[in-house]
Amino acid sequence: MARAARPGTVKTRLTPILGDEGCARLQEGLIRHTSVLARQVTPAGTYVAFDPPDGHDEIARLVPPETRLFAQRGGDLGERMGAAARHVLDQRPGRLVVLGTDVPTLTPFLLRRAFDLLAEGHDAVIGPANDGGYYLVGMTRPLPELFALEPSLWGGPGVLAASLAAAAVSGLGVELLPPLPDLDTPADARKLLADPALPAAIAWLLRDGAR
Repeated sequence: MARAARPGTVKTRLTPILGDEGCARLQEGLIRHTSVLARQVTPAGTYVAFDPPDGHDEIARLVPPETRLFAQRGGDLGERMGAAARHVLDQRPGRLVVLGTDVPTLTPFLLRRAFDLLAEGHDAVIGPANDGGYYLVGMTRPLPELFALEPSLWGGPGVLAASLAAAAVSGLGVELLPPLPDLDTPADARKLLADPALPAAIAWLLRDGAR
């Protein structure tokens, strides 16, 4: 799931330290990093659901050429994630892991672990983010109940709890991965810059993005 890197529309909470252009450069770097990570684990089956609908060319120049691109559909983030999951599973049935681009310390090991847990028979796998959301969700079939949350919850600190509650009501077995920090605010940036797991390219964009 990726939003085109247009100044003033992406990573806006980082504007005080990076400015609009720096935020856009960071978004480009995060898209590049995440698409390469995905290709390492699923070289024959990587998709990017992009937004806005006219952002195809902006995204295409940032990702490996074999990546399949399609526009997001729906209103809130839950609707768009659910629609993206259905689209990919219709084209390529099997195990699917949906990623955002805001967790630069996600590793190939953890991503492979998500696929392994799905192979073991779990209905869903979720990677919790430290802000109360999640950085990935995996499934082997469309699970609209996971995404049918109150629209106002998306982007807030209650997304993970609400998703787990929805899964419990629906009788879904959910396995959790270790939590990871996401990158949304200046405080997040400061913490990640002190983390040796932060990729060098992202660290450079955070330090020198406002140039």
